Amino acid sequence: MKQNRIQLNMPKMTLKEKFIGDKAFYIMVLGIILPMIIQNTITNLVNMLDNIMVGRVGTEQMSGVAIANQIFFIYMLAIFGGLGGIGIFTAQYYGKGDLEGLRISVRAKLWLGVILSFIAVMVFTFFGEPLLKLYLNDDAKDAVALTLQSGLSYLKILMIGFPGIVLVNVYASTLRECGETKVPMAAGIAAVFVNLIFNYLLIYGKFGFPKLGVSGAAIATVIARYVEASIILIWAHRHTESQPWVKKLYSSLRVPGKNLKAFVIKGTPLLANEVLWSTAMAMLTQCYSLRGLNVVAAFNISNTLNNLGNVFFLSMGSAVSIIVGQKLGAGDLEGAKDYDNKIIAFSVMISFISMAFLLICSGFFPNFYNTNEEARSLATRLIRIYALFTPINAFVNVAYFTLRSGGKTIITFIFDSAYLWVISYPVCFILTRFTDMHVTGVYAIICACDLIKCVIGVVMIKKNIWIQNIVND
Repeated sequence: MKQNRIQLNMPKMTLKEKFIGDKAFYIMVLGIILPMIIQNTITNLVNMLDNIMVGRVGTEQMSGVAIANQIFFIYMLAIFGGLGGIGIFTAQYYGKGDLEGLRISVRAKLWLGVILSFIAVMVFTFFGEPLLKLYLNDDAKDAVALTLQSGLSYLKILMIGFPGIVLVNVYASTLRECGETKVPMAAGIAAVFVNLIFNYLLIYGKFGFPKLGVSGAAIATVIARYVEASIILIWAHRHTESQPWVKKLYSSLRVPGKNLKAFVIKGTPLLANEVLWSTAMAMLTQCYSLRGLNVVAAFNISNTLNNLGNVFFLSMGSAVSIIVGQKLGAGDLEGAKDYDNKIIAFSVMISFISMAFLLICSGFFPNFYNTNEEARSLATRLIRIYALFTPINAFVNVAYFTLRSGGKTIITFIFDSAYLWVISYPVCFILTRFTDMHVTGVYAIICACDLIKCVIGVVMIKKNIWIQNIVND
């Protein structure tokens, strides 16, 4: 079969038949994404409260945590991308019914998580301070010093939670790829409430606990990660009848050479993509930070609300990975194409709800933060700009996961991170360093750059270059 362009014998359909599913289709999709939507909504709500709690300590503390999270975000997306590259095989092994192949993919995930965590610890330990200083472009030396101290304290404590992060991501991603989304949801919900409670106790020193400020927020996050990992691991190892891949999982930690080669070939571009994408996003923030600490604070506020508004359409990417990936693994290429079309249309429709939500909340949400009026006003404008581009972001998101589901990770790399480095970042770099354009104008232009990406996504999906079964013997 020619893999670079699949010719499918699909019947001619009207636009409605092509993009609108029946009741059973939406029940199936919602059954998969609702647990993730619930989990991500609660997670982002609690993260919002976490952010507000830190924000009420002071602008410098909030900015320090925001900058530390930019760097930590690179590690998290490296884990996400690395495990996601192997997860392409996990979903297709599950669709094929190959339990041993599935176990091998989980073992590879564990090894990769350990390696990435070790690298992150080395980077954060020896280069954490200079990385944080890249974002500190303000004339107020006292404010800069406090921001740097806050960021370093937060980042050092987060590293203690790396083993919990690896276990959570390995097990939760595998359960989702096997169609089990409720358990990761329940564990995630429990974790965010643990995080919220300990934030309150440790940031402000309530009920006899020490008042630790930013360090208390980091400790609460670490505790929550280990609680989440414990819940998922205990459930998985007690339900081997529904998750048979757990049986004999640790009978060996060996990953056979042929499997490792396949994981590396397909997974490395995806790992590189997530690292480079998150690094590019961090560098974009660094460009914006040249306008001062108020801009850093404003982006932290706006991104907190934007993340909550994104949960609906971002969950559709997971639906593509699970539903389309399993269809491809089972050899049902026409079914994969049909489902993908309908999921894309559903995602874009949902994005208009997200847009309305963000526009409504933009006027009052920044007022929850104990910061100055300039930062609050700027945050409101950033939220509104982002909201207007939500449908574009929704399509780009499902296009990315569509290409990824068929193992086209090199194309995914070009489509996602390479585009950011070649188009978005150079534009932002030039506008922030060589013009006096206001940061809101720069941000709007960077958001508009994704219109080109959207067109590229349409072309690649229509050509069916992503449709392939990568676990077929």
